[in-house]
Amino acid sequence: MASPKKYLIGGNWKCNGTKESNDTLVKIFNEAGAIPSLAEVVVAPVALHIGSVAASIRPDFNVACQNIGLNEKAGAFTGEVSAAQVADFGLQWAITGHSERRTLNGETDENVATKTKLAIEAGLKAIACIGEQLDDRKSGNTLPVLVQQLSAIGQQLSAEQWNSVVIAYEPVWAIGTGEVATPEQVQEAHAAIRKWVSENVSSDVASAIRIIYGGSVKGSNCNDLVKLEDVDGFLVGGASLKEDFINIIKSVPEN
Repeated sequence: MASPKKYLIGGNWKCNGTKESNDTLVKIFNEAGAIPSLAEVVVAPVALHIGSVAASIRPDFNVACQNIGLNEKAGAFTGEVSAAQVADFGLQWAITGHSERRTLNGETDENVATKTKLAIEAGLKAIACIGEQLDDRKSGNTLPVLVQQLSAIGQQLSAEQWNSVVIAYEPVWAIGTGEVATPEQVQEAHAAIRKWVSENVSSDVASAIRIIYGGSVKGSNCNDLVKLEDVDGFLVGGASLKEDFINIIKSVPEN
């Protein structure tokens, strides 16, 4: 019998943290006791602090890079870090296409797809983020937006490479706003994403792929969301910088 699929709980620390605050946070996590056996935890500090966090955090927490460059190899790309360098450093995960990268840095769907492909080709696993703006939600355009973003990734990946992808559905209007998509909205979007993967990649990949939710997730709302049929974990922003992140991790069912 195949092992049950683990829930991925990701903490995106964004541009937050000092050496002192990171040490305090890591100490809280390290002393938090056992986590559910079906929980896989990944935290993504700011790039400057990846090394120190990776060296001090508990061994059952992985560390990710929040972004990688569009460059395949090392070279004259000032300010960039390539996927190959991330892998060489010993990390296993990278986040691609977060909405803040799309909106603040102008990353296109094609950029996100390329970064996702580069991450996988370097031996990393990618948390590829997709999600609609508020205007898209209000106009009933959510699904076309998600399909457009997924299709760009699909055009660059083989079916086998999808095995290294986690899809993070993050409605942009719910990120850092305190607004959370209703359980019905989350399940509808996740089911649509899984259907797209089934129809455009394969039914096996659709069954195995983890689709996680992000958007003002915290300890007070995660227990209802984690029970949804097509929710396989969370990508957490602000709450991942607090002790509450442990409550989110422990919302994962034991079986």
